[in-house]
Amino acid sequence: MSTILIDEDRQQEVREWFDEVYATRGLAYLRPPEAYPIFVQLLGAQPGQRLLDIACGPGLLLRAARERSLQATGVDLSQVAVQMVPRVAPGARALQANAQHMPFEDGAFDLITCIGSLERFLDRDAALAEMRRVAAPGARLCLMVRNARTFTWRVLTQWRGKVNHRGHQDAATLDDWTRLFAQSGFSVRAVYPDQWFWQKWRNRIRRPVAGEEHVVRRRVPLAFANEFIFILERA
Repeated sequence: MSTILIDEDRQQEVREWFDEVYATRGLAYLRPPEAYPIFVQLLGAQPGQRLLDIACGPGLLLRAARERSLQATGVDLSQVAVQMVPRVAPGARALQANAQHMPFEDGAFDLITCIGSLERFLDRDAALAEMRRVAAPGARLCLMVRNARTFTWRVLTQWRGKVNHRGHQDAATLDDWTRLFAQSGFSVRAVYPDQWFWQKWRNRIRRPVAGEEHVVRRRVPLAFANEFIFILERA
């Protein structure tokens, strides 16, 4: 069997896993809607800009983009997830597509997001090359990726044998992610720790206001954050 056929079989396995998850758990699989606007805010998005959310799932980030008057498009491997987008994010466009081969023209987007998904792609280099291709000159990207140096990943997940192989669960270090993005033709503008832990506590005290999400830059050394939020620019 050729490498191409092996990759197609593996991709089909990942697709089926996500279809199953979204069919059985729906939005409960994801963070709540109020966790997503901060990614749009960190990009400095302006009304009318064209945003692409890769691995968009049911469309919670697309909803945040539409609420901020962006042209919002999403792609996801799961057809089940894509079919949920019209209800979750009215006015957004969503297509079933592999991030490694996207059906868009060169330079079609001003902003690109990919939240908690790049580490699950079978070919990160190909996916990043596609992101660069569809990004307009000077486009900004917001990518949240998993850290391989945390207790949660190294002990509770890897050591205990809890890695989700069907869904291709993976992680990398801060240095490895930084190196990968540079090699893929992106410049790193900023790196933040994942914000949701702090957002949850703030939201218990006061109601969040759209466009005014507070950004936490550091509570522990960045290298030990559970996940990293990279703000990139097409070099």
